[in-house]
Amino acid sequence: MCGRFVSTTGPQDLVSLFGVTRWDPAETLAPSWNTAPTDPVWAVLEHLDRDTGEIARQLRPLRWGLVPSWAKDPGIGARMINARSETVHEKPAFRKAFTTRRCLLPADGYYEWTAIPATDGRKAYKQPYYLAPASGELMAMAGLYEFWRDPTRPDDDPNAWLTTTTIITTQARDDAGRVHDRMPLTINQDDFDAWLDPDHTDHTRLHALLHTPADGHLAVRPVPTAVNSVRNNGAHLLDEAPDAPPLT
Repeated sequence: MCGRFVSTTGPQDLVSLFGVTRWDPAETLAPSWNTAPTDPVWAVLEHLDRDTGEIARQLRPLRWGLVPSWAKDPGIGARMINARSETVHEKPAFRKAFTTRRCLLPADGYYEWTAIPATDGRKAYKQPYYLAPASGELMAMAGLYEFWRDPTRPDDDPNAWLTTTTIITTQARDDAGRVHDRMPLTINQDDFDAWLDPDHTDHTRLHALLHTPADGHLAVRPVPTAVNSVRNNGAHLLDEAPDAPPLT
């Protein structure tokens, strides 16, 4: 799975990198070195622009943890942070979004954990590792988004609608597989148009656009256990932890 990630690129740069044509400068997110489920995250998507009536490529903050349109309440989103690529086109929570509501979620890298058993003088704990493209390139994680309407709010309430997102994952490979058995999937730059196009609905061709980050060329390093708490944030979370046990 992908349960935490790093996203520090500013919106102005994201607009340029992803060819965004619509972004509200009033919508801002602070850089985050410890993005967690239910946090707002930047997403690039193509959707109808109310002002022009045309499909526009937008940069929008969405809440991480997809809430299906049929959900009774938004609490389900905390359990929907990832969608398995093997079944994403079949599962009721994701299949409609996979067909017409796909997005890109920019990330510098992501965290995974391994369980370290107790030893003399130290309790068992979870050691975090940071995984990111060895080249330093930005990851465009493959995501889905969905709209959920709060039935308790009136139609004219601007907070009646909640837009949420999830990250598509697959079986981990190479060094990533030594840390965790799942990893996020990404979309190559040449495939942004095809992935974001809401009229592109062929499941087989959509699956073919999904790739492992940086074609599997990921740098993996242990980082401080401070990452384990969602209350901690800052660039220091990417410092290497020299006392961490080696991966086996």
